[in-house]
Amino acid sequence: MADIREEIKKRILVLDGAMGTMIQQYKFSEEDYRGEQFKDWKVPVKGNNDMLSITQPQAIKDIHAKYFEAGADIAETNTFSGTTIAMADYEMEEAVYQLNYQSAKIAKEVADQFTAKEPHKPRFVAGAMGPTNRTLSMSPDVNDPGYRAVTFDELRIAYKQQAEALIDGGVDVLLVETIFDTLNAKAALFAIQEVNEEKGLDIPIMVSGTITDASGRTLSGQTADAFLISVSHLPLLSVGFNCALGADALQPHLETVAAQTQFAVSAHPNAGLPNAFGEYDETPEQMAAQIQNYLDKGLINIIGGCCGTTPAHIKAIAEIAEKAERRQVAEQLSTR
Repeated sequence: MADIREEIKKRILVLDGAMGTMIQQYKFSEEDYRGEQFKDWKVPVKGNNDMLSITQPQAIKDIHAKYFEAGADIAETNTFSGTTIAMADYEMEEAVYQLNYQSAKIAKEVADQFTAKEPHKPRFVAGAMGPTNRTLSMSPDVNDPGYRAVTFDELRIAYKQQAEALIDGGVDVLLVETIFDTLNAKAALFAIQEVNEEKGLDIPIMVSGTITDASGRTLSGQTADAFLISVSHLPLLSVGFNCALGADALQPHLETVAAQTQFAVSAHPNAGLPNAFGEYDETPEQMAAQIQNYLDKGLINIIGGCCGTTPAHIKAIAEIAEKAERRQVAEQLSTR
């Protein structure tokens, strides 16, 4: 069985693109989201994309397949909001294990099909662990700066449940992504360490933060340097950034990280910035041209797309990544 730690030594790996962008094209109704299992659910669930792994599994499989066909090496599971904390919005905490397990299982099935067809290009599944809708570092109440809507322990427990289900479902790597608060990420990393120790595993970990605006900081105020230092206590597979910015605007922050880490570096930027309607206009060719700069400078080991990216974007990125040299990584760290 292929090992992502070994594969990343050989070439630049391509991550898939946006899940939400693809799901929107299906125009699923409230009834479609509910499916049979949740047909009598007590609250509206339209928009809860993670549950589609249970109620519309074929659609999610098809999306994974389209990205693999476009040249992706790694598919992210449909679990961005797959914690009890995020699922509380839909009163669906009890379904968290099932939706994570199912998301991992169906992504792995598609990955294995493509690996069987193209053994020279093994496909992998990354268990996506999003930031949740709570933050540990900041108060949601401007009148009470000391208040926190969640505790470290609550986040740790929620992330541990998610990680266990994703691992049981067969993921090859865990991706702690879209980090706007590094303390949240630390809770996730602590939880993953617990699972690794309890199960006797050594599952690789990808960490991807989010620079929220032109200030060059995360939402909780960290610079790229500070973010890197905060997560480098673990032997990570990769560290990098995703979301919020387009490829051009993300480049200086990737340069900062690439110059200071011996881990692999990842990036999955948006297809530019959203327009007035919240849509992304950057074409695959435009995005690929910007990412060519990453490749020319030897900044990355894993490249993909976030909001607004489609299989066409990933195809354009995969075509240029195939011809590029990977960024050199310290062998002892990339293999642990």
